[in-house]
Amino acid sequence: MKPSFVLSALTAALISNSALAEVPQQSDSWYQEGQSALSKAKANKPIIGKAKNVILFVGDGMSVGTITAARIYAGQMQGKTGEENSLMMGSLPHVALAKTYNTDMQTPDSAGTATAMVAGVKTKAGVINVNDNVKRGFCSSMKGNETKTIFQMAAEKGKALGVVSTARLTHATPATTYAHSPDRGWENDGKVSNVNKAQGCVDIARQFVEFDYGDGFQVAFGGGRREFIPAEMADPETEGKKGKRKDGRNLISEWETRYPEGQFVFDRKGFDAVNAKTTERVFGLFENSHMQYEYDRKQENNEPSLAEMTEKAIDILNKDKDGYVMMVESGRIDHAHHGGNAARALEDTLAFDAAIKVALEKTNPEETLIIVTADHAHTLIMNGYAQRGNPILGLSKAKGKFNEDADGKKYTTLVYGNGPGAIDGARTELNEKDVLEPNYKQQALVRLRSETHSGEDVAIFAHGPQAWLFQGTVEQSYIYHVIDDATKLSH
Repeated sequence: MKPSFVLSALTAALISNSALAEVPQQSDSWYQEGQSALSKAKANKPIIGKAKNVILFVGDGMSVGTITAARIYAGQMQGKTGEENSLMMGSLPHVALAKTYNTDMQTPDSAGTATAMVAGVKTKAGVINVNDNVKRGFCSSMKGNETKTIFQMAAEKGKALGVVSTARLTHATPATTYAHSPDRGWENDGKVSNVNKAQGCVDIARQFVEFDYGDGFQVAFGGGRREFIPAEMADPETEGKKGKRKDGRNLISEWETRYPEGQFVFDRKGFDAVNAKTTERVFGLFENSHMQYEYDRKQENNEPSLAEMTEKAIDILNKDKDGYVMMVESGRIDHAHHGGNAARALEDTLAFDAAIKVALEKTNPEETLIIVTADHAHTLIMNGYAQRGNPILGLSKAKGKFNEDADGKKYTTLVYGNGPGAIDGARTELNEKDVLEPNYKQQALVRLRSETHSGEDVAIFAHGPQAWLFQGTVEQSYIYHVIDDATKLSH
């Protein structure tokens, strides 16, 4: 090394250190936090290489606004002001934005968006693992237009498969792990017309039981027993509930016959009895329809949490020497938003984050690619000029006084663009006690029976092999291509 170069480098360093020493705000805690974050970012190096395992986390309806509100909510539950809080998903080092539109819709649905993530192509709203040439609801348009998913390819390569959801397993997003359908609504045979049946289409629940790639699914946890049992059969857990199938088939029994080594469970007792060390295959359906919202689940504790299901799934899948591919969906964030109920949406977002924490603790980043994202956003917004630390679910307040609109009425920080919280006529007067109740429906601008999705981009957080490929703003279908590049499934 030339002496002049050493001298130049030393001089530059001295000038830099001198300049740093002269910055008057260097003792400020925020300044120091920024320096610490910078050092951490510089120390973080991309992980290059092949991923043995992949976990795709999908927060259904988890908009960026939902993440922000949940982060503040979690901090406030810990007695902090909340704004400074961090979520586990936010610790993942590689971040991008995904464009969520469907080929026929500016504001998307979950079937088309989930298909983009697992099959690598954009497609229409309401269809599962088929391309844009398919006409929704028409089986005749499906032949030759089916996609091949990362789950099918993983199974062919000998990898284990897992799917975990708090929604029905036959619901749009989890269904993309195993099914192909020109209509997401075909969850049981009673939803498929005779014409479509004659043309060769079968319902989504049946496709799960008949999935014939590799060794099938080693782990499947979620809700939706009704889609798997006959209409005349009583639900084993929920009094007064029955199945939905019109063909008389009990697909749960058929699954048990096909996989005699497997275990079927339907409640917490059964779930807790599953020994991950010795169990080779497990199928759990914990509700007649969707699983409980996290807020309600915690009150009764009659079914496992998303984190508990994720942990047990990883323990079982880890036994496969070839690795695994798994989807974990928090399906009920979306449902709470549709109901205009921000409290439950935030609770489910935090339950989702707890599942991500478990996955990060139980996996090796050198061999497991973890991707956290959402299928689409919702119309939840944070508004007004509330002071630091004001309850995120409460009325907007600044300088000790409630903020008021032009008519002198109080308003909440969180509102929806549309939904059941809207009223016909002038807004009602609000009080802090009512708006902090978990059943409160946030006020909305446009009155609709069910709040809608929104069309803005959603976040992607990633960690592990090839996670650094998430950069900038990408098409949602790009997620598939990163997974394929990391695992070489199509090679």
